[in-house]
Amino acid sequence: MAVPAEGTPCWVDAMFTDPEGARTFYGEVLGWTFGESASEFGDYTEAYANGRAVAAVVPPMPGQDTRSAWCLYFASPDAAATAEKIRAAGGEVLMEPMRVGDFGTMVLARDPGGVTFGVWQAGSHEGFGTTGEPGAYCWAEIYTRDPGAADRFFPAVFPYRGRRMVEESMDFKVFDIDDDIVLGRMAMTKEFPPEVPPYINVYFAVADCDAAVAKATELGGTVECGPMDTPFGRFATLTDPQGAAFSVINLQAAKGDLPAWSEES
Repeated sequence: MAVPAEGTPCWVDAMFTDPEGARTFYGEVLGWTFGESASEFGDYTEAYANGRAVAAVVPPMPGQDTRSAWCLYFASPDAAATAEKIRAAGGEVLMEPMRVGDFGTMVLARDPGGVTFGVWQAGSHEGFGTTGEPGAYCWAEIYTRDPGAADRFFPAVFPYRGRRMVEESMDFKVFDIDDDIVLGRMAMTKEFPPEVPPYINVYFAVADCDAAVAKATELGGTVECGPMDTPFGRFATLTDPQGAAFSVINLQAAKGDLPAWSEES
């Protein structure tokens, strides 16, 4: 695949205290296979769907006590310049631009509402080998308790245009790059316990949502929402045995009318 446009989600990874357990869980639920661990890069291990790179898992660094969570990376032609935009927009750079061999340059950051994300300037590793296919990334949504801050911050850092869903019962917005919808933004309601931090929920495509949910619960995962039918597909939100939230969706099982959107803002 070609290097994605600036601001496009291009990669996901997660830290697990039990990486072998994570490989077993996601291998069973999403059909992933795994490459060799790169010891020179902290035992970083890529996951594959049908032979194409779709994600990675890695153990925490020694002494690091990190809650397991999927981290979404956004493409950038210049990671250092994006880091400066993050600061200028009121965000926090958690890790300064760091070159990762000849693979590329990464940044870790947090928006003003507490949402952690990554930035990736591609080198030899351009990002996802495929998207939208079973086992691969297909969508993501920012879950935040400060939607106004997210709505200001992300279009200031990336070339986004926002559109709000015309549905009074839900504060949901999408960000576009040109004619492509690339990211959602959902306001967290009181239904979310206060101990749940703001985060980006990553969706992986599956051929059968219910079967994926059944396998996940069999292996110790927890169902947080669904399965349910939507105009975008049948989906469910899960938490894996190590506490990382994610969603699975069958894009071929869409039901109902697509929502209306406000004018771009």
